This record gives sequence, structure tokens and C-alpha cells, in this order.
Amino acid sequence: MSSRTWTLLGADGRPYESPAPGTLGGHRRLRIYGRLDCPSALRHIAAGHYTPHRVFFADESTARAAGYRPCARCLPERYRAWQLERTRRRA
Repeated sequence: MSSRTWTLLGADGRPYESPAPGTLGGHRRLRIYGRLDCPSALRHIAAGHYTPHRVFFADESTARAAGYRPCARCLPERYRAWQLERTRRRA
């Protein structure tokens, strides 16, 4: 059995060690989360711009609780729902 761990962000925004890898990736400065195969994230990673700010989450509810929003490119339905929710809170 492997003792490998992955560093994920919790709902409180603090890193913790997990025995399982994250299911979503995010950008710490932009406060965005998305799929691990997101074309936008992969393009930025390949260019070397994204990696220092990359974070990982166990699931979507944890990412949202930590204050991150869905990616408009790889999670368009969730992004639209987030926008609608945000607009309603402002009204």
C-alpha cells in the first residue's frame, strides 16, 4: 500500500494532506476551480504561467465553500448557475 499523499485545499481555504488526489483543480489568485482536463488550465500550465498558483479540491462543494467560482470554459452550466445566484444575492 502506498503512503503517497496529495495536498488539497479544505473548505476553510487551508491546505491538508489527503490519501486521495483531488478531483478538481483551481487557481489560487483568480479563485476559479474546474476540471483537471480544462483546456484553459492546461494551456496556461503548458506555458508555465499557472503552476505556482495551482490548487486542488476533493469536490465541488469544498471548492465553493473555500470561495472559488466555477470555470466558465469547462463548467459552463455551473458557471451560469453561479452567476445567477450571485445576481440574486445582489438584488
